Amino acid sequence: MNITLAQAEKAIVAAKEKAKAIDTKMNIAVVDAGANLVAFGRMDGAWLGSLDISIKKAKTARYFDMNTGIVGELSQPGGSLYNIEHSNGGLITFPGGVPIKNANGEIIGAIGVSGSAVENDHAVAEAGAKAV
Repeated sequence: MNITLAQAEKAIVAAKEKAKAIDTKMNIAVVDAGANLVAFGRMDGAWLGSLDISIKKAKTARYFDMNTGIVGELSQPGGSLYNIEHSNGGLITFPGGVPIKNANGEIIGAIGVSGSAVENDHAVAEAGAKAV
C-alpha cells in the first residue's frame, strides 16, 4: 500500500494548521512507502535550510518505520544504531519524522517536518500523520 496524493495533501494541510496554531513556519514533506517524495509544502517564511531536513526526516521515518526521535535515541554513542545517520545518503535522527499508517495499521508513507524546535517539528508531523 502507498499513500495517495490526496492523503499526502491532507497530511500537509493538517500539519500546516498545527504549525499555525503554535505560531511557527514549517517545511513539510510526505513520502510514500518506497520513501519517494509525494508532496511538499513550504510555509511562507520557513527556513530554506530546513527544506532538505524535512525530506530526510520523512525518508528516515519510512526507512526504519519509527519516529526519527527514536532513531536518534538509538544512534547515540554506545547505542545499537550509533553512526547510522551516515547511511542511506544521510539520515536525520532527531524528532520531526513520523510514519503514516492506513486504517489497518499498515505503514503507507511518512511525514517529515522541519523549521522550529524539534518538539514543535514532532508535534506538527504527528498532526499531519494522524490526519490520514
